[in-house]
This record gives sequence, C-alpha cells and structure tokens, in this order.
Amino acid sequence: MCMIDQLENQPAKNALLSDIAIGTSAAPTFFPAHYFETNDGKGGTRAFNLIDGAVAANNPTLLAMNQVAEHMVLAGQQPAGKSYIVISIGCGTSSLPKLKYSAKDAAKWGVLSWLIKDGSVPILDMFNAGSADMVDFHLSVLSAVLGSSHQYLRIQYDKLSGSAGSIDDCSKANLDKLVKIGEELLSEKVSGVDLETGRNVEVPGGGTNAEELAKYARQLSDERRRRRNN
Repeated sequence: MCMIDQLENQPAKNALLSDIAIGTSAAPTFFPAHYFETNDGKGGTRAFNLIDGAVAANNPTLLAMNQVAEHMVLAGQQPAGKSYIVISIGCGTSSLPKLKYSAKDAAKWGVLSWLIKDGSVPILDMFNAGSADMVDFHLSVLSAVLGSSHQYLRIQYDKLSGSAGSIDDCSKANLDKLVKIGEELLSEKVSGVDLETGRNVEVPGGGTNAEELAKYARQLSDERRRRRNN
C-alpha cells in the first residue's frame, strides 16, 4: 500500500517492473548499467541510470521495513514489532571457509591480493557479506527487543560452490542445480543469528523453512481476509 500511495502522488516513480528488475540486477562488471525514463504526469520525463541495488543495500530488508513504517506514520499509526511480518530470502553466498581470512596473512597483501586471491575477490566478499549480514544481525536484535522474533524469518544458503556460486552462469544444468539447492534448503531447520558470535545457528524447537513459510502464508492470508471483511 505504501508504494501505491507514492505512485499516486509521484507518477514519475511508476516504472515498469521489467525496468526495475533489470536495473536492480545490473551488477557492475557482469551486466551493463540500465537506463530508462518514466512520465512525470506533467508532460515531462524522469531519467533513471541504475546499477545493482546491492551497491547500496545488499540486503534490502531494512529499506522495506522503512517503507512500511513511513506509510504507517503518514496514516497516523504507530509502528511496533507486531506491525511486521518479515520474510527475508538471501541469494546465497560462497562456502564459509572461502570467506575466512587470516589477519596475519591479509596484513601482507598488496592491492592485487585484495582484488584477486585464490579465485575469490576478498574486498568484495567482505563488503557484500558484511552489509547483508549486518542487516540480519540488526533485525534479529530489533525483533528480540520488540518481542517479535517469531515474525522475522531469514533464509540464506551459505555453501554455494562452483557454478552454483557464479552470478552469470544461466545454463540449464546450473539452474537445475540451484532449484535442487532451494528444495534442500526448504527441508532444513530454521536458523537465526547467534547474537554473541554473529553466526547462523538452528533455532531450538523450530521447524523447517518450508513449515515456517507455510505458517507465514496462513498468517498473511488470515490478515488479508480480516481486512476484506472490515
């Protein structure tokens, strides 16, 4: 609803979904930057020059929550923990051992080693993993403080390797592999952030990701039915 309100007042933001998807997926060095224009409702146009949204927000969950909070405030409502049901699904990351670096070794690296090291890009790995994981960490803390941990679900796969971890391998074989990984991930136990170590651990007494998604779907369906009847 908050986006619908914005589009009514700011038609220049009414972009095609295809342009939005291409723009936010335009990862530098992999895909070209994306340009498009929208009508501003006054006979003019607004130009957009976009690259991958991960450059600013690799995990956009906080941005989504900010949109909801803004909508509630403008509607005269007070945002609270119970106002949110958050399902955050990651795109997967490389195997954890690959992302571990010794401070003693890194202290000896030059510019090239920070850019290319054992087939990975350490500086980008750290930026990407760090920005995404910090959002998950902050939301886990916030949800715990607000008593709404049961309304925040983060699903992420951190064991991608080989072609599965490649951003530009769209072969059928690789896509089939990713589907299989997704199906296996659904059967895994729900995990959450250990606030002491920052690592993901199984939630005691929690079900599988598939069970949690089904529970959230029921909640959203019930809420939609309630709003329709009001």
